[in-house]
Amino acid sequence: MQADKRALDRIKNKHPDFWSERIAGTEETQMGFFDPEYRYGGVPFKFIDLFAGIGGFRCGLEPLGGECVYTSEWDRHAAETYQKWYNTDDMINDDFREVDHSSIPDHDILCAGFPCQPFSLAGVSKKASMGKSHGFEDEKQGNLFFSIMDAIEAKKPPVLFFENVKNLKSHDEGRTWEVIHTSLNDAGYHVFHRIIDAQGWVPQHRERIFIVCFNREVFTQDSESIPFLWPEPSEQRKSLSDILEKKPDEKYMLSDKLWMYLQDRKQKHIENGHGFGYGIIEPEERSDGITRTLSARYHKDGSEILIREKGWRNPRRLSPREAGLLQGFDDGIASHFDHESGFPQCVSDTQAYRQYGNAVVPAVIRAIGENIQSAFIHNMIFPKG
Repeated sequence: MQADKRALDRIKNKHPDFWSERIAGTEETQMGFFDPEYRYGGVPFKFIDLFAGIGGFRCGLEPLGGECVYTSEWDRHAAETYQKWYNTDDMINDDFREVDHSSIPDHDILCAGFPCQPFSLAGVSKKASMGKSHGFEDEKQGNLFFSIMDAIEAKKPPVLFFENVKNLKSHDEGRTWEVIHTSLNDAGYHVFHRIIDAQGWVPQHRERIFIVCFNREVFTQDSESIPFLWPEPSEQRKSLSDILEKKPDEKYMLSDKLWMYLQDRKQKHIENGHGFGYGIIEPEERSDGITRTLSARYHKDGSEILIREKGWRNPRRLSPREAGLLQGFDDGIASHFDHESGFPQCVSDTQAYRQYGNAVVPAVIRAIGENIQSAFIHNMIFPKG
């Protein structure tokens, strides 16, 4: 396929930060048929941040030249953090189902980490045990996906970019995923998805499903010609030694009672043949260890990620700052938003743990975002097939 030289020259003249690099062929592309020859970047774009949480999508996309033109988050604690971190008052705190979707500014990428609790393994088990509905039958959270579809129908953005729990595809024996995939396809989008483990970018086992959709009217009717590749894990990743504080506050040490309870509970699980129980990082594991998944319930007992400290009577939980760093909200990203000493903690420890446990990992968003941006630019340079 030959590039449109005039289009390429226009991009170079209009965007001085434009760049391109030749990439080696890969055995596994998105569809397995099309290998783009070049990767492109340096062309700005606009995105919206729905169910934004504390801004993992924003942290990943703004450094690429993205401009966030609309944000929606209805949790007041998350909204407080978001507004202070990104120095913005331009945020919609209303129920997104009640928003006039046609009033949303035009944008290139619609980003959404729509509530995952109705589909998560833990969320489904908890709701089922309480006799509550889950998935799309969860009236409060599950049907928020359809409000996103309303926004998509109103604005028809070129690209959709979603993140959710790994269990989304298997929930309700696959029927939930079938509804989502069919809805997006019927709206005019090619739907690509992959489960990615964030441990390729941060020292944490965190599998999530990422969904990237391309508007057929903007790109091509042929999904096999979409020049999109899923990213490879980073070759440079911080270790737990880089993240954990050298002199942690002893207030994060577990009480004797809680530590005894967690040990007893783990032993009962072992006796019952289950693999459940606390996870602990020993001192010798800090250089190359990987933690379990940080969850929104971490504030309760910290059991999924405990840290053994030499000379301490009991292990400890992560501090909120360490939890943020483990999620990839590092000082480098914070400095992009003019926080020279890292992202400030704007809420209680309990709320901070919840916010980090619900967040997306910015480095993964950036890696996927780079390839979305490249596909955008490729679409400008090459005639549609």
